[in-house]
Amino acid sequence: MSTGLSNAAATDPREMRMDTARIMERKQTHYGVIDIGSNSIRLVVYDDLSRAPFPRFNEKSMVALGSGLDSEGRFTDDTIARALHAIQRLSSIAQAMKVERIDVLATEATRRAKNGHELIDAIRQRTGLETRVLSGEEEAFYSAHGVISGFFQPKGMMGDIGGGSLEVAEVLSDSVGERMTSMPLGALPVTAKMQDGYGTAKKWVDDILSESLPPLLTNPVFYAVGGGWRALARIHIAMNNRPISVVHGYELPAGEVRALANSIAKMTPEEVAALPDVPGRRISTLPASALVMSRVLRKLAPERVAFSAYGLREGWLYKQLDEQEQYRDPLIESAMAIGIPVARVPAFSDALASWTETLFPGESQIDKRLRLAVCALTDIAWREHEKIRATDSFLRLLQFPFIGLSHPERAFISVAILARYGGKVDDMVKNAVSDLLSANELRRAEILGRTLLLGHRFSASVPEILHHARIRIDADAVRLEILDDRSIPDSDAVQSRLKQLAKATGLDGAEIVKVDG
Repeated sequence: MSTGLSNAAATDPREMRMDTARIMERKQTHYGVIDIGSNSIRLVVYDDLSRAPFPRFNEKSMVALGSGLDSEGRFTDDTIARALHAIQRLSSIAQAMKVERIDVLATEATRRAKNGHELIDAIRQRTGLETRVLSGEEEAFYSAHGVISGFFQPKGMMGDIGGGSLEVAEVLSDSVGERMTSMPLGALPVTAKMQDGYGTAKKWVDDILSESLPPLLTNPVFYAVGGGWRALARIHIAMNNRPISVVHGYELPAGEVRALANSIAKMTPEEVAALPDVPGRRISTLPASALVMSRVLRKLAPERVAFSAYGLREGWLYKQLDEQEQYRDPLIESAMAIGIPVARVPAFSDALASWTETLFPGESQIDKRLRLAVCALTDIAWREHEKIRATDSFLRLLQFPFIGLSHPERAFISVAILARYGGKVDDMVKNAVSDLLSANELRRAEILGRTLLLGHRFSASVPEILHHARIRIDADAVRLEILDDRSIPDSDAVQSRLKQLAKATGLDGAEIVKVDG
């Protein structure tokens, strides 16, 4: 059964438009974030400080700061030495990559350590980098903005599980609600508590949640952030042979997630290791992350869980942007960043966006952003051999790390681009997206793709020629209306593409007609 293209409301007043000139004129400046967590220290270098950043480099060292405290709550000398070695190496990598700005963020373990300032001072002396130690509330605030950055109008409750703590906050489309909290329910302390027995750990988690977890009063969606919870999504995807392996935007009924979490929470390390696609570094702590997930879902009682690859680092990045950049649509921005620079004629995507403006009467905002994203991606495979363009584009886009879209929306874009390259919407395609798109959504994606294919063929991908025609879908036929005598096509290729579009609409008629402009 199809889950629909989006659960978001279509009432956001923001303007959604193509802007190829801005994309082509933008000069990228690499931006890096070093995240000093309780379990790992990670460097992510992004291609740009923008609304839809793509990671150029991502590496972490498992320093385990949270486990490196002595009986007095101080980092041991060995722990500080290991942390400094990791940060020096990551800093050197960033400098060699000519990263223009590096921000260093430290979280639960550093703020908890009585001598955390010694680590901060040593980082400054060794690398010249200033470190910002985030409070628990700040962690929740920036993680929530990571969800805002990575989704389209998210509304619900965000939870970010790390090595040392669990942060929870409301997300309200483009803002974070006042209710946010940080709790000592990270994977490491919960794993330690589970040594006392599953029942003891469960009661301990429940007591903390009862005292600190705010109720879910907005949309019944829980946005799950953090590697431990993303591992649950990876396992579920692999267990169910899902066609899309991307975790970001993977959405499930809350009951299904809780059932999986309940099962894993009681597993031995050997049983966890036997699960499909389980990250090796998560084996020892995954039962603890699963236990917290189960108890959080029990307490909040959401209807759905949406998994997010965006969290603290991306939320920090998002808050560095000006308001105009923050307000851009993440899907359209990422599609333009991928598709426009590689197109034969970058401005043609703009022309197609205008040409298809009236293709679907009563088009909603959600449908419009998908159509614009497809127009931005319309020429991504022109350099490939014509026999593989369609299928390769379909498979590539199913797995591409877009943001701001759900899995059904990802499937829609993939089918539309397949159709744009003349690919058949055959059993292979239908089987891949059958659980994601309804028959009507699949048909709509094919119509959009066939329209783009016709537009490319008729105009030779030249915007000025495309403006000499328009598409009209009547009750009896699909018509390519020509507004300029000089642009009337006489090639079989154009007629063939028009017939393909007519077939997608379910019509037999396909005509090329001259009309007054």
